Amino acid sequence: MLGAQLRQALNVGLSASDFQRLSTRLTLSVDDFELEQNGLGFNNLIFMAVVLSELARNSDAAYRGLIVEEPEAHLHPQLQAVLLRYLASLQEVEGEQPVQLFVTSHSPNFASNANLDCLVCLVESEGRVETFFPREVRFGNGKREKLERYLDVTRAELFFARRVIFVEGAAEMMLVDALATAAGFDLRGHGVSLISVEGLNFDSFLPLFGENALKIPVALITDADPSGVVVPGQPAQPLYPALGAAVQVSDNTANMLELQDRYVRVFHGVKTLEYDLALHPINRTAMSSALAEFHPQIAESLEVVVNAAPDDAAKARALFCGMFERPSTQKNVQKGRFGQSLAYVIGEGAACEVPPYILDAIAHVCQMPG
Repeated sequence: MLGAQLRQALNVGLSASDFQRLSTRLTLSVDDFELEQNGLGFNNLIFMAVVLSELARNSDAAYRGLIVEEPEAHLHPQLQAVLLRYLASLQEVEGEQPVQLFVTSHSPNFASNANLDCLVCLVESEGRVETFFPREVRFGNGKREKLERYLDVTRAELFFARRVIFVEGAAEMMLVDALATAAGFDLRGHGVSLISVEGLNFDSFLPLFGENALKIPVALITDADPSGVVVPGQPAQPLYPALGAAVQVSDNTANMLELQDRYVRVFHGVKTLEYDLALHPINRTAMSSALAEFHPQIAESLEVVVNAAPDDAAKARALFCGMFERPSTQKNVQKGRFGQSLAYVIGEGAACEVPPYILDAIAHVCQMPG
């Protein structure tokens, strides 16, 4: 099962020298230790291997099936992955009969390494348990392959989640969690899984959810990335809108909005998360403090520029551009580092105002009946 590097050497031997006790002391030794001294996870593997071998070599049975409950129990992640690879590779060999294998698991390690065609999800929704088969989902061209590449241990948690918030990246993950706490929501307490799709890969994940798939509350938080501000009867206005402005969202965001249903909702502000935060005066103080933690000179110079700006939209633009759209001769502030610093500042009790669309997203997954 485990290969040359992880295997244990098994020997059947006699553990007592008293002749009268030999018949009752036949024992299995593992790497020169008695079985009782071996780890419980390894002992479970030994037992599983013995049963599997017995089934495969039974020539009398018309059907052979092995049902294993949580084989990952007491195994570290590397062994879980090796075990799953072995179980998935079981094939009929000469002298042995085929064995059909069923595994129940709560391990994202198993889910991330398993083929989507082999997965069956049991999900409780609105008071009843339903069965969902990922293999029946119709993905767009190349989207299933992308999903399989992105399904690491962290993201595979979505198969076990009760509620999900999808965000674009690591900075959004840290900030949304901090903002939820500041707004009085305990995401973990509500059973919410916060998952980053590392960019704009939402369309590889969303087909798994909704009225025809996993029926759990899902919120997608994304940037509007506007191509313009909508003003009736006028050309598109500059791309630094005021709070609450109607914006012409990017094609990607528009495509995501079309996938909404009762369970899946898409939420966006007027530009990006950092800009949307900066539109609120109280947040600009926290953002300046966070920036000063690792770029004190930039923070000091920006404070002067921001204070001189005439209104909230202009102040937000000055702060946003001063960090993330700096002149070509100057390096931009790293969004991930800034997000981590701002999340820490908010977590330490800095006053902040949660943008309405973020609050709506959190409320959707936390308050919608699961």
